Amino acid sequence: MILIACSFMAIGGCGMSKQKTAKTSSLFDKTNLIPWSIVGFDVKERTPKERLEMLERLGYDQYAYGNRPKNIPTMRQEWELAKEKNIAIKAVWLYINLNKDQPNTLKPESEAVFKNLEAVGLKTQIWVGFEPTYFDTLSEEESLRQTVAIVLYLSKRAKKLGCKIALYNHGGWFGDPKNQLKIIQSLPKENLGIIFNFHHAHDELEHYSKNIKLLLPYLWCVNLNGMKKEGPKIITIGKGNLEKDMIQQLLDLKYSGPFGILGHVKGGDPEVILQENLEGLWQLFPIEKLIF
Repeated sequence: MILIACSFMAIGGCGMSKQKTAKTSSLFDKTNLIPWSIVGFDVKERTPKERLEMLERLGYDQYAYGNRPKNIPTMRQEWELAKEKNIAIKAVWLYINLNKDQPNTLKPESEAVFKNLEAVGLKTQIWVGFEPTYFDTLSEEESLRQTVAIVLYLSKRAKKLGCKIALYNHGGWFGDPKNQLKIIQSLPKENLGIIFNFHHAHDELEHYSKNIKLLLPYLWCVNLNGMKKEGPKIITIGKGNLEKDMIQQLLDLKYSGPFGILGHVKGGDPEVILQENLEGLWQLFPIEKLIF
């Protein structure tokens, strides 16, 4: 089956005429896939140079930088090298712990992300996850108040650097789609997006269809994963029994990407995992051309 989508921004609407000769692409071509979780989880502990060479071997010219504290010393080096190789860094990871991160007083690891963004001149998305257990003892009102305050601060700092903040579901109160929408609605003047991760969505699977419709206007990326209700949390795309329908629902809603493709299995090699996930995705959705 050939899936057809249209880009109103590009051609001002979509008719059924065969005369359209706009460029064709595929939703699941590598140009629309963002390798993710390939930095902090790598059994081979690749250097920046080795990681970028891996991406080149696999045929990707973009990725999202999911750092851990151990990667801070080489962060700037990797971003500069990626720029030299014309490999786009579509996003960088920022992990907020409200025990240590507050407006105007970020922990050193968080501050390093902003300092390196400025030093390299990298204009990209900042995917923000929150340490989930912090909210366990807070009321709904206090959770929202504290989160809105830090997200507003982060967004204002990001804008000064030409970057944008996206909310990343990472479990707990902040990972609940309803709460992410409350945060965005509380900050109507900020340009905020949402990164939806299949592998962090197991607790909300029964509400997936409803949630994804509500999130759609704000979706900047959907990170794919094999999905089974009973888990495990991360499995290869195509090895679950839910992900095909979950992806199809996105396509039915006219979501056209980008999609993140995981290179993360604890103790695994991202080069192998990325390829396995790609092959699983293409098995579920054989490459077809979409007319834009």
